[in-house]
Amino acid sequence: MSSFTSLIPLLLTAAILLGGNGLQGTLVALRADAEGFGASAIGVMGTSYFAGFMIACVVAPRLVQAVGHIRVFAALAALAATGTLLLVIVLDPLAWIVIRFAMGFSFSGLFTVVESWLNSASTRANRGRMLSVYRIIDLLTVTGVQFLLPLFGPESFTIFALVAIFFTLSLVPVSLADRSNPRPPENFTFDLKAVWAISPLASVGAFAIGLTNSAFRLVGPVYATSVGLDVAGVALFISAGIFGGSILQYPLGHISDRIDRRLAIMLATGGAVLAGLFLSFGAGTSPQLIYLGAFLFGAFAMPLYSLSAANANDHAEPGQYVLIAAGLTFFFSIGAMIGPVVAAEVIELWGPAAFFGYTSLVHGALLVVSAFRMTRRPAPPRAKRSRFVALLRTSPVMYRLARNQIKRRRERAEDNGPSAREP
Repeated sequence: MSSFTSLIPLLLTAAILLGGNGLQGTLVALRADAEGFGASAIGVMGTSYFAGFMIACVVAPRLVQAVGHIRVFAALAALAATGTLLLVIVLDPLAWIVIRFAMGFSFSGLFTVVESWLNSASTRANRGRMLSVYRIIDLLTVTGVQFLLPLFGPESFTIFALVAIFFTLSLVPVSLADRSNPRPPENFTFDLKAVWAISPLASVGAFAIGLTNSAFRLVGPVYATSVGLDVAGVALFISAGIFGGSILQYPLGHISDRIDRRLAIMLATGGAVLAGLFLSFGAGTSPQLIYLGAFLFGAFAMPLYSLSAANANDHAEPGQYVLIAAGLTFFFSIGAMIGPVVAAEVIELWGPAAFFGYTSLVHGALLVVSAFRMTRRPAPPRAKRSRFVALLRTSPVMYRLARNQIKRRRERAEDNGPSAREP
């Protein structure tokens, strides 16, 4: 227990960051909409955010190697707090696009630091518990902070100040309570051809999920206001999607460990298609039906990234997990850069009902690709498959944490004999 207690400061820092980032994503969309920036500009802000996110995946490990974890964390937390205050001081779409790029860079770098720190500080005995707590923190903080929006309102300076306070406070636990000297993270080498060869389906899946999930998180609030939801309704809409993803992630992962993983991906993708069609044609402007549709969409769409990563790991060699981490993060980021712009244009051209028509079209294409890939390669033998691990898309380092857990499970299975590998 004492070894796990040493991780509490880092987990507290992660909670503050996850909450602040989750709140800011919704806040930016709502305030930009209220300022009349337009859906297209909001979509470009989403693209800019993920452009910064992708660049930081490469740059952040080198920064940590050069000056250390705490210095990089302090610099990026200060940049995030400053950017948040600039958003409310400089009400200009072009300025917000630049600021969102800086925010994407900052958050990707911050989570690279925190997660590499967690990876270094955790042990074989407590890593599984730490990952579980980390996912619970993500769920509770990101859904909980959404309800600060109706309490303070997106038009107020107070809500932006609170977000900036979150980022500043994140420095306190790691600065005062954590006295470890973690190893710097490894550089991430991008070999997209190799990642594609390992799993074309996972590569396409990560790209498709970037197209849809980023649109839901960053443009979804515009859809929600367009169909008549108030600020509290938007908070509930986003929270319902996130909560749905957390509810169904483990059941879908459990199923995927027992059948051909591609069938589980097709099941989740088909559910996301139907949920999107329900929101487009069945929910109308009924708040209750919209919340139900958001819950179902999140339940099926959010776990797809972890399922795709598990599919790639099924075909990977032991030394290829970091390669897969970097490659899938890249494919996701490219999709996430495109998705918000396309989704925003869809709303501008055809109205809010077309928003989830767009997500259903993308998921439908992924469904076809999944079915096609099942004709091209047999599923790996069950004894050689990895176990499903739910992932956060905060930084590629999350893969390394999951990889170590997968490795431990494999070793335990081998120690216990072939029967231990059977579900």
